[in-house]
Formats: sequence, structure tokens, C-alpha cells
Amino acid sequence: MRKIELEIVALSHSITQTHSYAVVLGEVNGLRRLPIVIGGFEAQAIAVALEKMQPSRPLTHDLMKNFMNAFNVELHEVIISNLQEGIFYSKLICSNNDDTIEIDSRTSDALALAVRFGCPIYTYENILNSAGILLDDPAGKKTTKASGTPSISEHEKGAEDDLKALNLEELNTLLQEVLEQEDYIRAIAIRDEINSRKSK
Repeated sequence: MRKIELEIVALSHSITQTHSYAVVLGEVNGLRRLPIVIGGFEAQAIAVALEKMQPSRPLTHDLMKNFMNAFNVELHEVIISNLQEGIFYSKLICSNNDDTIEIDSRTSDALALAVRFGCPIYTYENILNSAGILLDDPAGKKTTKASGTPSISEHEKGAEDDLKALNLEELNTLLQEVLEQEDYIRAIAIRDEINSRKSK
């Protein structure tokens, strides 16, 4: 299977789910985005490395990197290799001397290590097709909310709006509006509803 390179383009706090975050991976030289829900600790571990912050004591992923460096283990790449029932599975491709090994990893941990090692992140076409979101921006630029833009829509008011009550066209419109708001976790729920209807 052909590997597709990804890069971290955003780390977003969920507007709708407390203590949840989404790390958004973007297709290198492409318009597709792959949002993955992660916990607060994992988001912090990724954010610390992205911002090049230096904590006074090593965080868990810093410790892991130091341990690997001490024993001459190199992290060459991270592959988001599988998606089952909404859960992403990843592998760390490492080497020590002449041996190359694949290590099973949670995706959030794999991404935190990838940022620290500066190694590439990949996934496969079938995963991007089933879980990715296509941006409408032909220039490939990150869409941001314009100042003064009203909230997403009347569907977003109150508690959880009923996505099942919307038709496919309304769902696609709502998805684009939510992406403009950069609420990637909400976008995941809408994307999943669209995909479930297409599979019927």
C-alpha cells in the first residue's frame, strides 16, 4: 500500500466535549485532513514539543526519547496503520544498529514522539478515504474564522443538535462551517454521520 505523508496542522480544544482535544493531521501537498480525538495529557505532550518548550523535568515522552537515544535506537517514521471501530492504530519504525523493528503504539504517543524526533508521519490511502475530511480551499491554505462571523448555525444552538434530522446536503454544509470554526471534534461526528449514510 502507498504511504501518504502527513503533518500536524492543528491542535484543537473541543467546544462540545470537555477534556477532549483533536490533533489534526494534514496531507502534505494535499487538501485532506485527518482529525484524531486525543486526551488532555496527550495533547499537552504534543503541544510542549510543537512549541519547543523545555519543562524543568523530562515529561514521559522526553524520557522515552532520552532512553532511545541512550541505547542508539533511532525513530525513522510513524505510520498510522489501521482504523478499527473509530480507533486509530500506529507503529513506530525504529532501528538499532542493523535491526529494524516495528513497535505497536497508541497514535497520540506516536505523534508526541514523532514531533520530538522530527521524523515523518504516514498513513495509508484507505484510512484517509474512510476517516479524512477534504477541505474546499483550492489554495490549500488553512481556513480560519473571519472576525464577526456568526456562530456555526441554528443547528449548533443548545445542547447536541440531532444530526440524523439533517439531510446529506445540510450535513456537508454544516461540516464546512464547523471546519471554518476549527472545531475538529464536532467535524468528526458530522463526518461519521455522513459516512454512515453513504455506506447504507
